[in-house]
Amino acid sequence: MDRFSLTCKSERDMDKLAYIFSYYISDIVEHVLCFGGDILNITGNVLLALWRVEQNQLSDIITLVAKCSLEIQEKFGIYHTREGQDLQLKIGLSAGQISQVIFGDERQQYLLVTGRDVDDVQLAQRLAQANEIVLSWNCWMLCEQYMFEVEVMREDEAVKLRDMRIIDPFDFNEHFDKCLDYLPHYRTSAETLRTALELDLHSELDQTLRKHVMKNLLKKIDEGQPVEYVSEFRTVTLVLVSLEFCKTAWMLHLCHLIQEAALYISTVIEKGRGQLSRIFMLEKRCMFLCVFGLPGDKKPDECAHALENSFSIFSFCWENLAETKLVSISITNGPVFCGVVGAVARHEYTVIGPKVSLAARMITAYPGLVSCDEVTYLRSMLPAYNFKKLPEKTMKNISNPGNIYEYLGHRRCIMFGKRHLARKRNKNHPLLDREKELEAFQVAQQKCLHQKKGQAVLYEGGKGYGKSQLLAEINFLAQKEGHRVLPLMLKEADSKQCFYAIQTLMAIFFEIDTCPAYYRQAYLQRQLHGIMEEQLHCLFNDLLFVKFPLSFKVSHMDDVARQKKVKACFIKVLQEAVRETPLIFLIDEAQYMDAASWEFLKTVLSSMPIIMVMTLTPVFTLCGWAQHFLQSPQAILMPISKLATTSLLRMACWELGVVSIPQELQIYLHRCVGNPLYCEVLCQDLLCKDILLFHVLQKEEEENSKWENLSAIAMKSTMYSISPANSEEGQELYVCTVKDDMNLDTVLLPPFLKEIAVSQLDQLSPEEQLLVKCAAIIGHSFHIDLLQHLLPGWDKNKLLQVLRALVDIHVLCWSEKSQEPPNESILVPSSVNITDQTKEKKTKLDGGSASLLTLQEELSLPQTEVLEFGVPLLREAAWELWPKEQQIALHLECACFLQDLACRCGSCHGGDFVPFHRFAVCSTKSSKGTSRFCTYRDTGSVLTQVITDKLQLPSPQDSFQFQMKPSRTQEAFSSECCRTEQEFLDQVKRKLAQTSPETDLLTTKPCHCKDILELVLSPLTQHCLVIGETSCAFYYLLEAAAASLDLSDSYMVCFNMGHITLAKKLARKALRLLKRNFPWTWFGVLFQTFLEKFWHSCSPSQPPNNPSENKKKLAVLQQRVHCLSLLWQLYNLEATASSCRFACLAALMQKHSAEELANEAQVVSTYVDLSQFSQTMGNKEKWLHYEQMAIQKSSLCWFSREGLLATAQLVQALAYTKLCLGHLDFSIKLGFQAREICRYLKKPTLENLVLSVLFRSAFLKKKFGLCVHVLESQWALISQGYDVLGLACFYSACLDLLLYGKGLLCRPFSECLHFFQIYEHSCVLISQSNVMLGVHSSLAMWFAQESQWDLFEHYFSKACQLVKSTNASLFGAHGFVRFLECHVLILQKMPEGIFMHIPLELRSQTLEYFKEFFSRCVTCPVYHQWVSELKASVMRCEKREFMSLTNSIRPFDTCFTRIWIKGDFLEEDNS
Repeated sequence: MDRFSLTCKSERDMDKLAYIFSYYISDIVEHVLCFGGDILNITGNVLLALWRVEQNQLSDIITLVAKCSLEIQEKFGIYHTREGQDLQLKIGLSAGQISQVIFGDERQQYLLVTGRDVDDVQLAQRLAQANEIVLSWNCWMLCEQYMFEVEVMREDEAVKLRDMRIIDPFDFNEHFDKCLDYLPHYRTSAETLRTALELDLHSELDQTLRKHVMKNLLKKIDEGQPVEYVSEFRTVTLVLVSLEFCKTAWMLHLCHLIQEAALYISTVIEKGRGQLSRIFMLEKRCMFLCVFGLPGDKKPDECAHALENSFSIFSFCWENLAETKLVSISITNGPVFCGVVGAVARHEYTVIGPKVSLAARMITAYPGLVSCDEVTYLRSMLPAYNFKKLPEKTMKNISNPGNIYEYLGHRRCIMFGKRHLARKRNKNHPLLDREKELEAFQVAQQKCLHQKKGQAVLYEGGKGYGKSQLLAEINFLAQKEGHRVLPLMLKEADSKQCFYAIQTLMAIFFEIDTCPAYYRQAYLQRQLHGIMEEQLHCLFNDLLFVKFPLSFKVSHMDDVARQKKVKACFIKVLQEAVRETPLIFLIDEAQYMDAASWEFLKTVLSSMPIIMVMTLTPVFTLCGWAQHFLQSPQAILMPISKLATTSLLRMACWELGVVSIPQELQIYLHRCVGNPLYCEVLCQDLLCKDILLFHVLQKEEEENSKWENLSAIAMKSTMYSISPANSEEGQELYVCTVKDDMNLDTVLLPPFLKEIAVSQLDQLSPEEQLLVKCAAIIGHSFHIDLLQHLLPGWDKNKLLQVLRALVDIHVLCWSEKSQEPPNESILVPSSVNITDQTKEKKTKLDGGSASLLTLQEELSLPQTEVLEFGVPLLREAAWELWPKEQQIALHLECACFLQDLACRCGSCHGGDFVPFHRFAVCSTKSSKGTSRFCTYRDTGSVLTQVITDKLQLPSPQDSFQFQMKPSRTQEAFSSECCRTEQEFLDQVKRKLAQTSPETDLLTTKPCHCKDILELVLSPLTQHCLVIGETSCAFYYLLEAAAASLDLSDSYMVCFNMGHITLAKKLARKALRLLKRNFPWTWFGVLFQTFLEKFWHSCSPSQPPNNPSENKKKLAVLQQRVHCLSLLWQLYNLEATASSCRFACLAALMQKHSAEELANEAQVVSTYVDLSQFSQTMGNKEKWLHYEQMAIQKSSLCWFSREGLLATAQLVQALAYTKLCLGHLDFSIKLGFQAREICRYLKKPTLENLVLSVLFRSAFLKKKFGLCVHVLESQWALISQGYDVLGLACFYSACLDLLLYGKGLLCRPFSECLHFFQIYEHSCVLISQSNVMLGVHSSLAMWFAQESQWDLFEHYFSKACQLVKSTNASLFGAHGFVRFLECHVLILQKMPEGIFMHIPLELRSQTLEYFKEFFSRCVTCPVYHQWVSELKASVMRCEKREFMSLTNSIRPFDTCFTRIWIKGDFLEEDNS
């Protein structure tokens, strides 16, 4: 086992090791217990078993044990692992008398088994080779030798057992029954093998046994924590103490020595939160295994404590324990498995890992020393002069142990400290977010200079908050202004040396800290000349390491007088120096300053104008003089705050050497919680693990129409970018992305940060630690009911009590969403009927727990439902503490809990987010049964006993019972079939006016699908991935994606990103998967159109008889409708004849698929789509026809959320129609009704579309106040996201308001122009010709108003390139009108000679555009009168008199505000 342990190079390897070892040992333990034996201890890779009998029964028991050993070797002698390392078993047997000795005191006790036969069994085990059994010579003498086939290995030492001779009538079963009489503790009828488990908790024996369990483990047992929850993977510091006694020492005397050593060791290490884990004997050598950093005991400085305690133990044992021949101590630090191994009936808490084996090897390789490995040396942060590097030695099975050091104990520094700070200022990376802190220093600086009084600024902040960086900046600023700066950084060891800080500061002041030792005295003498008497120079001999002759005056001073004189001399020297140059002390980590130095600085502060700047870490308790110093009126304590998120991202860019980082890396850096050091460590860790890719920043990149590049393209819109520090000409700038095969969510924390987080976790109580660890399994945010499910035996009151305690200390916080009491429980399946079969299954799955109905009732809680981690780092560390197998078991528990909740909420009437998803995937299931989420061995744990059934994908049999017959309300409502538009609008008005809670309309319960997405679907996907069920993970990932798109009201990802070609490819591919082909050529379009028109109408499809097949068909049809709707929208963006044919075919196929689907809501939505399509194509007859069809089909759309959405789309379409037809008041009224439904449904995209129509109607009515209100509402919707198209429409409307709104504005022109300059070349806007035609024309008109004719021509030329690619939609017609206004303006200004590059045939070209407008935009009559007047003005330009008149007219006389027409069409509406 040692060899396997030492090959572990990562925590993953150790996880496998612990898992294999635990099950391997458990099999052996169970075998021993079945043969009547007992397990004394499990230490490392050694298991010591005992059969306790009388002397005359030994021969029979040896036979029994030999038979047990042979069976164990046969079954487990060689165990092959997947890692290629074989576990080999060696067994040694001995028989005779042993001694059981108990060491310790009233608090903690330890059992030690000793005696000659214990030494014999250890010798036999060492002599055995792999898969062998060796008997000690005494055991061989006591057994029935005729029954064994043996080989004598060494005379009078040991024999090798080969086999047992089965001699008739020997019957082993009879022999076993005979041996049971010798083993009274062997229980054949009771449920438990260990009688200790049946003891009364308050009995004397129980209290005695509790002393043999470690304190932190005992607390968890008392809390009722399951055994599986105790095990962890964590970094600990191991101390192995070896006491080798003289061979002549008596056993009784040795026991007294061991007792004395055990008491001292346990007392000493307890101060550093270490624990004595095990005591065991190897011949005349006693070993003590101590562990620092066990669960609940982690401290940041545990390595330093372990070293200092080890040296103290070494000194005590060597000086006070007689008969001690050799004392050896080894210290190692590293990750280990700390947990329970063994069988259910007999298990033991132990530590396993390569560092345990290394400690044992170091004891042998470096006897008589306190040795430590390199990791301990580095992490202790102790001065290097306390260590000595040891020569490299060969160690068994260890190829590269690293450097080994001897710890020499804490010694007084025989040298000065160094004049340096922990950080150096980086001129390329300015200090971030520290303006207030620098201001405090500058204020203190001014006070000192003007008031001639000392000033002290003490910056207090946690580790890594940037205190040292701040001092480096102050150091730079002070030296720049000509101040003399004395910098000093202290360490923890410095606090134990009296006057050390002042000693070092004065050495720096005299500048003798850097000069050669032989020149130090002469240099100091010159410095002191004229300031101090020469006979007093010898006062500094010991302090400054010089050798002035001892004067008569000084020799007659006592120590107190000398100290006073030294301080007085120092003050005098400093006073002289301050008169010449301002002096500043910079002391980093001032909490490590000794009390005498604090006292001296307090005197200096009050006696001279000197500035002191220090940093403090708040977790340390300061001495009395430090407290006095802080209370001085001249001292200011300044807390250092966390860095803002933007500053951390900027810092990350600097650390990585890039100017831009992706969004997923931004999310990953949230775990920094404002700590600059954490950010630096995380970035360096990513670089070391080679997770990032670096690219040279390109100005323009071509669109790559590949699905694989889509995510990378999407990331560009969410990249965080900074300006380069040195923007030199020709310098290459870099951006970074995350590698495709890397997932930042699964990246383990760097060891440094994990140690910090684990030490914070261990400061919590045992129940708080358990809660945090279980919550970490669920995720960053979690529901308390799922959390309670993972905490066996916890009731709601206990859970809430512990949660409140964690919230109070900001470990957890209530989610913002849960601050308001929800109207219904979130984690409740939709209110649908579930078959009895499913209920039975759920009852079995929960191991006899409450039924699903009861679960729903219990989940209905007031506002305290959802929490999240306030310290993300703590969550990551807590999750990593779990062993892998336990992680899988807990994630499986979560998946089982959440699987029935993974559906739409009750207000949406349940069902899949991907319509009929379960019916589409059920055919992919194996007929042999569904797969488990996880396969693992049942060890009798609380978790594994509960899960007795298979967790599977949702199946049609477990599906919701869809209502096949309409309810009475629906029947009554459908009888009110809307035949006309007015009837439909009256119905909408009537339903919106209803406020009774009984009606199932807008007063129904709000939608909780967003909560289900965040608390069920997304976590469920992660749980399935962890437990290895990729098929289930993919299923729920699709559900989560569909829910996200549904909630964001966006089903067209590529389309919304502007990748039109890629979107077409994917839509066609999706249709092929749905068994519906879409043609590629114009001939195919003609043929497919013929088939759709004639063949489809002649052969109506018949629904299949099989209900399951019917549901599958519905699932396919639903997706076809979405794909075809997307296709015609894509082709409709291109104003070509070919694209028009493709778009018409897609619309026709969508209509037929929707009618075949026979879903009222879907049919209504389809007719609305077709109506909009016909309007953009300029087909007025079909436009109004499909609108009327949608109205007639809308009767049953009020009884589902999908139906309400279809109704909202229909109302929006009617508002759009009335706008196009010129019924503006009616359009405004309908717009407000549509918006009310959209706000209830939480459909921001549809609401934004409604607001766009509402703005245009109000704008054409000249209700500019309403326009501003609508734009403000629009901004609230789109400003939080990255909807480039939505922002473009918004800024286009702002431009209209700026041009024609009589001074009203929503956004300044500079902001509008800046947006379009940035996103002008975005593929999203390039594909939107209708919108951009209006934008470029409006910008041209603005620059014409400002008489900036060059810019006018620039944007007008861009508009000319777009006009041919627009259609008859509202945006297209609006842009066309703006474009025509530009033409009219040019014709008016041509006589002035302003436009030099405009062709002379512009007038005839303009008339052609007017003709094209009326032929194309026949479905937008709202603009016809306006365009007619524009055309009339052009016609009047032919008259010379009119041309001369227009020379005096302002450029905007042709614009919307002052067009010279008669009539009331454009009069301002002040109503």
